[in-house]
Amino acid sequence: MPQIRRLPETLVNRIAAGEVVERPASALKEILENAIDAGATRIAVSLGEGGLGKVEVTDDGCGMDADQLALALERHATSKLPDDAIEKVVTLGFRGEALPSIASVARLTIESRVRQSVQGWRRVTDHGAVVDEGPAALPPGTRVRVEQLFAKVPARRKFLRTERSEYAACLDIVRRLAMARPDVSIRLEHNDRTIFDLQGGEGLASRVAMIVARELADNSVAIDLERPTQSGTMRLTGIAGLPTYNRGVADHQYLFVNGRPVKDRLLVGAVRGAYADMLARDRHAVLALFLELPSEEVDVNVHPAKTEVRFRDAQAVRGFIVSGLRQALSTGDRRSAQAPDAGAMGRWQVEPEIAPALGSIFGGRDWSAPSHHVRSPGTPYHGSDAQVMDAPIGRAEAAEPISDDATQYPLGVARGQIASTYIVAEAADGLVIVDQHAAHERLVLERLRAAGAGDKVAASQALLIPEVVELDEPACDRLDEQVDRFAEFGLVMERFGPGAMLVRALPGAFKGGDPERLLRDLADDIAQHGEGLLLGEKIEHVLATMACHGSVRAGRTLGVAEMNALLREMERTPRSGQCNHGRPTWVKLSMGDVEKLFGRH
Repeated sequence: MPQIRRLPETLVNRIAAGEVVERPASALKEILENAIDAGATRIAVSLGEGGLGKVEVTDDGCGMDADQLALALERHATSKLPDDAIEKVVTLGFRGEALPSIASVARLTIESRVRQSVQGWRRVTDHGAVVDEGPAALPPGTRVRVEQLFAKVPARRKFLRTERSEYAACLDIVRRLAMARPDVSIRLEHNDRTIFDLQGGEGLASRVAMIVARELADNSVAIDLERPTQSGTMRLTGIAGLPTYNRGVADHQYLFVNGRPVKDRLLVGAVRGAYADMLARDRHAVLALFLELPSEEVDVNVHPAKTEVRFRDAQAVRGFIVSGLRQALSTGDRRSAQAPDAGAMGRWQVEPEIAPALGSIFGGRDWSAPSHHVRSPGTPYHGSDAQVMDAPIGRAEAAEPISDDATQYPLGVARGQIASTYIVAEAADGLVIVDQHAAHERLVLERLRAAGAGDKVAASQALLIPEVVELDEPACDRLDEQVDRFAEFGLVMERFGPGAMLVRALPGAFKGGDPERLLRDLADDIAQHGEGLLLGEKIEHVLATMACHGSVRAGRTLGVAEMNALLREMERTPRSGQCNHGRPTWVKLSMGDVEKLFGRH
């Protein structure tokens, strides 16, 4: 029988390091969190070779004396838990594993000085062994340097990626923590080159825009909402990018819970649900959300790296985020893309080289000298002949008698239609071009919602013959636990044996839908997210499909009265700045841009 033995301390630390320290970015995250927890107001980060050669963090926090510094390198020693109430932790770190874990797989140098002391103290640990310690000269605060990461653990070293990849991971860590604390000044250097130097005291929106993209400030809405909970108040702040300002990957979604950067599936799913009918499936929103709630409502002790959390009432948190995002977007999402595409605008420029080049701009017409057969002596001038004048590509009628003043309306007054697809309107400050199908698609969807098509019980429709849907037993168990909640949305079902569900009614929006596919998707959603939270989103998807089929199609000729009616409804309708797939419904060409096209500027 094998004998049970105690593992040596060095091996225990290396096992812990496997959970906490995966790459240079992991070590950087732990050290930065320690600096913030120490009350630092200014932090300097220096990287060498993407963090593979060096990770150094200097802060002006409270510092440590010699005894405290030695204790900090012992496992499970921390100053961040004054008592045993781990569920009430308010600091970023609290396990006391980071420094000893890093010291066991790298050369770790810590220099620290408290403000009351005339000198600091230094301690050097090389892969678990203390090799040097003594006085150190440095300002009040702490300097931590990590070198030779995994130098004596080749099995781990070979799994590290290239310098560029490791640097990208470190940069992401610094960005997230810089967003979480806009009151802290943070400077980042890589290979002696300054990447950014953010000053403390900036506003949240300004800090996020500087880190993510400067144009985000003009393409986003602010969020600041509160909702009461059993033990306090839940608050959601941050900025959310307009649906028309999106990315092809989800790496520009920054989520924080009580100031802690997280990558949580529930939160990511809530963001996806909030943008469900405003973005195409392969596009992702750009945002930074900060969720604050009582510490009793969230468990941060479920992941060694503290990147995942667990909520006491996940359903309430998800619903709060979805409704909060939708409410914020409804206040500012009548905006569309802030400016026409630069590439498209470039193609407007006329090159004054040779006349035939104009043919590509003006529909292939011949702009050479007029031919002799245009008008013969003694014959009338046929100005409408195709050889003389191209057929009009749009039409314009008299504006509505109610008002022809473009200054009265944000989207202006309709002046014509291009290719039976795009409405051209004159606004007080420019030229507005509207995609009639995309715009009307959004308007129809909002009408369906307003008419109650997305309401809960009111939209239910009983099946003439109840349908039996066979699933595996765990899937049926998951659905059975949510039967009452699904009934609120109009989906009425009951258990029909160990491996089947009996569907008696479907939401009205699912008329003619497939109950089996719906239940399978719902069961999968519950398995993935832990709660049956996506039925409302599925109803939204069906409503969006109905709106697409019921909207004005591209290629349909509209009268001026119809065009103006569409413009006025867009001005009144939430989320009219983008269609149900996240594309802009209108763009504006300012008068300044128009004048530039003609060389007036």
